[in-house]
Amino acid sequence: MSAGGPRIPVLLVHGIRTSASMWRHQLAWLAAAGHPVLAIDLPGHGSRLDEAFTLEGALAAIDAGVDRLGGPVLLVGLSLGGYYAMAYAARNPDRVLGLVAAGSSFEPGGPGLAAYRRLAGLIHRLPDRGLRLHTFMVRRMLPPNAVQDVLAGGVALDVMDAGLAATGRLSPLADLRAFPGRVWLVNGAYDHFRLHQRRFLTAARHGTLVTVPGAGHLVSLHRPHRFDTVLRRIIADVEADLAPDSPDPVNHPGR
Repeated sequence: MSAGGPRIPVLLVHGIRTSASMWRHQLAWLAAAGHPVLAIDLPGHGSRLDEAFTLEGALAAIDAGVDRLGGPVLLVGLSLGGYYAMAYAARNPDRVLGLVAAGSSFEPGGPGLAAYRRLAGLIHRLPDRGLRLHTFMVRRMLPPNAVQDVLAGGVALDVMDAGLAATGRLSPLADLRAFPGRVWLVNGAYDHFRLHQRRFLTAARHGTLVTVPGAGHLVSLHRPHRFDTVLRRIIADVEADLAPDSPDPVNHPGR
């Protein structure tokens, strides 16, 4: 595949408490470049706000997105979306051309996850269930266009405990070991969720670690144009590997 031929489909998976709208910037330029592209809402978020979040439901949502794009796809997930993208790729390698896990290089579980759940529980007890605090933090951390994108799909105020509990059941290192295709771990230089990135890189069979300068956890929103540059390079690599004359050094299930 190349700029002159069919472009690879791209499926985008959002982080916790956000929605598909957080990808509006990437959706626009990917579509303009000719890619079939879709950003999905996970259960408990966005257009599915009233649904319960479960591990199985999240994986089913990704699977439905792959179906809508005619799969296989380049699967891109941020934060929560990155963890479920890894889980999906491990379970469905034939439906994933390549995997991009952004802001999700920290092993979920143990005391860290328990503390996060306790903090989320305290915030949820506030009269507005944390809406004002969430909005304040988004406006403080992100540029104006990104703020609009994040808030456009609504704020999932009630999903934190179920989402974190389900994520604690995942085994991202095992998932990376199981996936035979190429993996890109994309982390902001100031992201606290990159603490275990070397473990994640070692676990991936064909892994690449990319650090985005000046970016925090929400790398695609905090430094969107730098993230775009990274994603364009990843797409070029995948399309080059899928070209008829490629030596095919990596297993690409969609060929």
